[in-house]
Amino acid sequence: MTETHSKFKVFRQKVKVIIYGTDTVAGRLFDLILLGLILLSILLVMMETVKGFDLKYHSQIYFLEWVITVFFTIEYLLRIICIDKPIKYIFSFYGIIDFIAILPMYLSFFLMGANVFAVIRALRLLRLFKIINHPNFSHQSNQLKEALIASKGKIIIFIYFVLISTIIIGSVMYVVEGEKSGFTSIPMSIYWTIVTLTTVGYGDISPITPLGQIIASVAMILGYGIIAVPTGIVSAEIAKSSYKKHTKNNKIPCIRCGADNHNLKAKFCYNCGTELEQ
Repeated sequence: MTETHSKFKVFRQKVKVIIYGTDTVAGRLFDLILLGLILLSILLVMMETVKGFDLKYHSQIYFLEWVITVFFTIEYLLRIICIDKPIKYIFSFYGIIDFIAILPMYLSFFLMGANVFAVIRALRLLRLFKIINHPNFSHQSNQLKEALIASKGKIIIFIYFVLISTIIIGSVMYVVEGEKSGFTSIPMSIYWTIVTLTTVGYGDISPITPLGQIIASVAMILGYGIIAVPTGIVSAEIAKSSYKKHTKNNKIPCIRCGADNHNLKAKFCYNCGTELEQ
C-alpha cells in the first residue's frame, strides 16, 4: 500500500513538472504541443463551416476534433490530480476556461451544432503569456490589469452616460424621422444611435429630414469622442502607474521620449529637453 502511494506521489510530481513547469524541456514541449492543438482545433471548427471543405473531409475533421477533445479532457483531469489544491484550480480563471474548452464536443451528443462553440478554446491561448514567462510581458500585463481596475469606476460612469445619451438621441430621432425613414420604434432608433455613435454605419437605417441629418451629424461627431475617452482614461492610469514606479526608484520619466531622469530636481529631460512634471 505504501509502495503504491509512493509511486502515485512520484507520478503526480512528474506530471506537475511537465504540465505546470515552463523551465524544463518536457514542460516547454508540452506547452508548445498544447498551443499547437488549440490552434488546430480552432482552425478545424472554422473549416467545418466551409461547406465544400466539410463535405470532402468531414470524417477526418470529426475524428481530429475528438482526438483533441480527449487530449484536453485527459490534460484537465491530470491538472486536477497533480496539484495540492484542485478546488482552487477548478474555480480559477484558467480552470473554468479549461473546463469549458472540453464541453462542446460532448454537448454535440445532445445539441446539434454545439461543437462550433469549440472556438472558445481560443481563450486558452492566453496561456501563451504564462508560457513565455518573460519579465517584460509580466510587467506589461500587470500594469494593464492594474490600470483597468483603477479606471473601472470612471469607465462604468462613462458607459452609463453613453447609455443615457443613446436613449435620448434614439427617442428624439424616432419623433423627428418616424416610420417612413425606418425608425419604426424607439428600440430600433436606439439601435441606429449605437451603430452611429460607434462609427460603424451599416446604412440599413438613415435619416432623410434636414433636422434628422443634423442630429445624425452631431451623433457622429460625438461618436469620435466616445471612442477616445475610454482609451484616454486607461492611458492616464497607465501613465500614473508608470510615474509612481519611476519616482519610487528616484527617476522622473519624460512624457515625450520616456527617458529616465535620475535627478529628481531636474527641470528638463536630459535626452530631448522636454520640461519634466515635478
